[in-house]
Amino acid sequence: MLPLLTRIDHVGIACRDLDAAIGLYTATFGLEVASLEVNEEQGVREAMLRVGEGSAPAGPPGYVLPGDVLPGYVQLLEPLGPDTPVGKFLARRGEGLHHVGYGVSDVRQALAAIGGTGLRLIDERPRHGSLGASIAFLHPADLGGVLTELVQVAGRA
Repeated sequence: MLPLLTRIDHVGIACRDLDAAIGLYTATFGLEVASLEVNEEQGVREAMLRVGEGSAPAGPPGYVLPGDVLPGYVQLLEPLGPDTPVGKFLARRGEGLHHVGYGVSDVRQALAAIGGTGLRLIDERPRHGSLGASIAFLHPADLGGVLTELVQVAGRA
């Protein structure tokens, strides 16, 4: 069996002020903003800051081919309100590490395989994520307290 996780895609960091967090990460680490978006479904305003070299995969949409070099990201998350998942996280824990996103070749296949082990899925079907990715979350209580995101990157059309 091939490993389901192909790489670390991103680290999600909850923050109260997205603009201030962007300023901190760009000034301190020299990172550049790859995208800014509002995701109403997830209740966040977010920035993806590219870490390392790489580009979108050259293969079919969603598939990473041998030789593709993909960047990693720091994902900064500001809640759209206090009743959103990130808003509730900030109220309980304050700013900091929110989740880890891992790359997968096929998010549906990964959900079926992981769900078959008995691990709790937050998402039983993929949803829209950053940079056009298909994503799904796994329950942190079953993974040592770490909210885990599966990320199938969007390929070049």
